[in-house]
Amino acid sequence: MLDYDGDTHVYIQIADILRRRVSELSPGSPAPSEAEIQQEFGVARTTARRAVRLLREERLIYTVQGEGTFVGPSPDAPRQKRKVPLYQQIAAEVSDQIKAGDYPPRRPIPGEAALVKRHGVARETVRRAMALLREQGWIYTVAQRGSYVSPKESWPDT
Repeated sequence: MLDYDGDTHVYIQIADILRRRVSELSPGSPAPSEAEIQQEFGVARTTARRAVRLLREERLIYTVQGEGTFVGPSPDAPRQKRKVPLYQQIAAEVSDQIKAGDYPPRRPIPGEAALVKRHGVARETVRRAMALLREQGWIYTVAQRGSYVSPKESWPDT
């Protein structure tokens, strides 16, 4: 339980809780993401980021962009890799929803913030997924309006 009125900053309290948790995990195991910490403890992203930074500075965890945060002192340590990178998983899910008709052509898809919340990932991971969907022809983006499902004739051969 976090003590919001005590003399210890909330991010330090969260770091203490996470420190105990990661000590029980083997090196290379996935550690909680900033988004997961934010959701679990009901704190702002900056608070979660500060807690993660403390553990990173203590060399208890490390982060590999596009893959996640892992237990251990450095990215050179062996880690349990995901079979498919997160951004590719998100792109595949959205393209499956487009094919299923959940998002019809020329209609908007969920925005970055919604996808970040749904998948519990960093904004950059969602941006990479969106870029992949654009490259493949599933979506197009209109400045200041959002991303939309491409017309069927633009979809990649499936």
